[in-house]
Amino acid sequence: MNFLKLIRYQNLLMLAFMQLIFRYGFLKLQNIPLALADWQYGLLVLSTVLIAAGGYVINNIFDQETDNDNKPNDVIVGKSISETQAYNLYFALTVSGVALGFYLSNVIQKPGFASIFILIAATLYLYASSLKQMMLIGNVVVALLLSFSVIIIGIFDLYPATVIENQQQMKVFFSILLDYAIFAFMINILREMIKDIQDMDGDYNQGMNTLPIAIGKLRTCKIIFILSIIPILVILLYINKYLLDLLWVTIYLLLFVCGPLILFTVKMLKAYTKKEFYFLSLLLKWMLFFGILSVVVISLNMKYNA
Repeated sequence: MNFLKLIRYQNLLMLAFMQLIFRYGFLKLQNIPLALADWQYGLLVLSTVLIAAGGYVINNIFDQETDNDNKPNDVIVGKSISETQAYNLYFALTVSGVALGFYLSNVIQKPGFASIFILIAATLYLYASSLKQMMLIGNVVVALLLSFSVIIIGIFDLYPATVIENQQQMKVFFSILLDYAIFAFMINILREMIKDIQDMDGDYNQGMNTLPIAIGKLRTCKIIFILSIIPILVILLYINKYLLDLLWVTIYLLLFVCGPLILFTVKMLKAYTKKEFYFLSLLLKWMLFFGILSVVVISLNMKYNA
């Protein structure tokens, strides 16, 4: 159980679920060729999960002192698992994930794409060791990495299967993946900023320079409040431009994505305690879940309309 906590298995399950939903709840329902066989796509998901798990492990290794201040009951490295064991686990997870990425890059005859997995693993290490201590940079890096886990589907499953005859069609589907990646980025950067507020005391003791430490909790809350309005407007504009003819999709997005986002924005104005920020962070995670699930609703609604 300590191992599962160390690798943040709930987040890994969400990551795997997200990638599986995009393939089997969206791309597989379209009349388009895909580059990877089902078992090869499974390896792509596994590779992503392994590298992400390695990222969580190395983050826990570097965060031992901070976690002792912020959440002493949840500290694993140095207590249940030794630092040496944690490092060995990090290397095993990361090397396995990168090796799978190297194999898949050769499967699609794009060996240079293996550098993507190396770059992701290196970025996770840099984040844990230094980037997370820099104001906003760490937040942006984590949000970008999550959004890239959507884009990588297009890189490995759509791009290699693209030919002149289906180029325009594939471009549309790739752009849809990009839209979801942008949505994931907007939600996740809000969540990372919320987590900075939650961990403010421990981060301050370790000399970190996160946004709430630099400008204070109240100012950070106001910035998050303003930023949270952006995805609401973007989703409403997106619905109006592309999805208004799809009744069920429109209702779904208004109820399960825009509604909670508006609730988040309102709650953000009055949030002050750790319990309130924990609720807001959890609310964002559920918004991300329902937002990703909307791609299935879109596929089914399109099929029904057709």
